Amino acid sequence: METTERSAARAEELFRGMGGAVQDGFPAIHSPVHHTDAGTAYLKAPGVVILTRPQTNVRGLGGFLEGFDPELRFPEYLDDPTTLPDSSQLCKTAGQLCYASFGPRRTTNENAASYFERLTSAGHGSVLEHASFSFLLYGISRSVTHELVRHRAGAGFSQISQRYVSGAVLRFVERPEYQEDEKLHRLFEGRADRAATGYEEMAERLLDLQGEGHAMLSADQKTDARKKVQQTARSLLPNETEAPMVFTGNIRALRHIIEMRADAHAESEIRGLALRLFLCLRTADPILFGDYEIGDLPDGTVTVSTKNRKA
Repeated sequence: METTERSAARAEELFRGMGGAVQDGFPAIHSPVHHTDAGTAYLKAPGVVILTRPQTNVRGLGGFLEGFDPELRFPEYLDDPTTLPDSSQLCKTAGQLCYASFGPRRTTNENAASYFERLTSAGHGSVLEHASFSFLLYGISRSVTHELVRHRAGAGFSQISQRYVSGAVLRFVERPEYQEDEKLHRLFEGRADRAATGYEEMAERLLDLQGEGHAMLSADQKTDARKKVQQTARSLLPNETEAPMVFTGNIRALRHIIEMRADAHAESEIRGLALRLFLCLRTADPILFGDYEIGDLPDGTVTVSTKNRKA
């Protein structure tokens, strides 16, 4: 219990320390925008915003539960005095349906953490697939998104398309290592400026060629014309280019992503993202994400781990 309480306090401290806040029940950790002297926009950390979370209608079970032998006392399930986060309630109800565990001998909501501990420690994570969260992720580079989209099972991704957006929304992401060294930081800002300038120059030249009737750039529609210019100019953009996305995952998938990407051996940039995902999720549902511990690394960064891996 002491370890759990210490981990909870540490998670809360990190969440608040990163600027985390909860608005209308939705946790978020925002990331400020910085600019080079030339005006090129860049970010130093991921921004994570929970956009959707489950809403569970437990009362809707009434008609179902009343259809059984009254001696089973199934309707008492609706009168549990302990309120759970909707995501925990949904997963717990799904698990208890498997065993028709609605009567007086059921695990009550007060003991939900122990209930999920038994499930995850035994690797029975299927009930965790019922609850999903959606996020806005920004301040993440294309290097990170190339790794994140490998987690296809139980997840969905809608990422910005460099073919359909102009240089007006072009931003970059500074790696953590660059921020600790003044020379690396200056080199990063110089690259970002050159990339932004090069993209603009390339786009202008391609527009000129398009106006001259260049066959490869010709198009009947304005949208297609812009797309042909932007899809060609984007070849200049580095992996440090920001690639925001809307990301959805069920609890089982999200736990796996956190375990893999917040690990000490994970790449530093995606570890920062996984940490923020965890902090927002733990704030939203401290039961389903209450078995994780936060560890410190020699470089000052942290890890997130659980003994109940791959539930």
